[in-house]
Amino acid sequence: MRSYQDLFRTPEFTPLFLSTAAQTAAQTMSGLALGTLVYRATGSPLLSAVSMFGPSLAQVLGATLLLSGSDRLAPRPALTGVTLAFAATTAVLALPGLPLGALFAVVLVQGLVASLGGGVRWGLLNEILVPGGDTGYLLGRSLFNMMGGLLQIVGYAVGGALVAVLSPRFSLLSAAVLYALACAVVRLGLSRRPPRATGRPSAAATWRTNVLLWSDRPRRLTYLGLWLPNGLVVGCESLYVSYAPDAAGPLFACAALGMLAGDATVGRLLPPAVRRRAATPLLLLLAAPYLLFALRPPLPVAAALAALASAGFAANLVQQERLMALTPAALSGHALGLHSAGMLTLQGVSAALAGSVAQFTSPAVATTAMAAASAAVTLALAAAARRTPAQADGRPRPAPAP
Repeated sequence: MRSYQDLFRTPEFTPLFLSTAAQTAAQTMSGLALGTLVYRATGSPLLSAVSMFGPSLAQVLGATLLLSGSDRLAPRPALTGVTLAFAATTAVLALPGLPLGALFAVVLVQGLVASLGGGVRWGLLNEILVPGGDTGYLLGRSLFNMMGGLLQIVGYAVGGALVAVLSPRFSLLSAAVLYALACAVVRLGLSRRPPRATGRPSAAATWRTNVLLWSDRPRRLTYLGLWLPNGLVVGCESLYVSYAPDAAGPLFACAALGMLAGDATVGRLLPPAVRRRAATPLLLLLAAPYLLFALRPPLPVAAALAALASAGFAANLVQQERLMALTPAALSGHALGLHSAGMLTLQGVSAALAGSVAQFTSPAVATTAMAAASAAVTLALAAAARRTPAQADGRPRPAPAP
């Protein structure tokens, strides 16, 4: 598989792509609307950040209880149920007068559902594209990431307009409609496929597989690289609303534009030999521009810095390619679900941490602190990786199959 055009000739790729696009747009619009709604009601950077990224905090529960379903459930009914649940819960969030405690309870439910959905979706993508060759998953995930960046630009622009002109609740209802549309595409567009692994989903099976995946040092370092640096930088992004209360939409849109550019470059243009060495430089790029927020730059400069930094999110493509090379095919969904759940959990924790620091200092100071922590973690992981046994070609030593 050599081009993006080849991807759309692959059976089932297009409906999976379109349903994910609708979900991405819905998630973008609902997150901005919810963060704005909570900030207007409370004036709290912490609560605003947690409301936007709160579903990520619940991912840790899903990672310990539900992830075995990523490979042990049939993909089509699982994804149908996940998107339908998001449509219903997003509509609930739009209810007038919903107490703050109930709002965060709904956000918790969304996080639990999302932890299963990520593993099912990315495991199915890997299953669809693996026959296309070793580069199939990387190329496909690159296109999904580019679509995510583009839809975030559109979603934040449209969502920001809906919030400003109409109301956050109207934006939430619009997002619920998009989730329902994604549900229809999944149900009608995907074919029946059996689960990738046998056995019933359970918390015990989830734990056993988590332990197996975590037991191998190269895979463990890959997971930490996927989770920690970008999670801390998302803490920076969670402060956009409190940094620029009336203009957070442009900041989010510019960050999404930078991510789009980075994914296009890494996924399509970098040769494999260069790509394998690109993870650490990209992760440092992800953090470095946010250090300049200590100077409290005006909105145009802040938006440019956000775009530059977000190009570094393309490190995820390099690291996911490495993770798939280290993981048996029967565990691909669980492995990718663990990556997604862990990454989103760290993003939620970082959002809460960044909001707490901003509560006692300022959004600019908190942004700088989170960026510095991300850069320090990246350098520490790079040093640890150099001490990891490698093959002659420089790749991490493969872990034994289960």
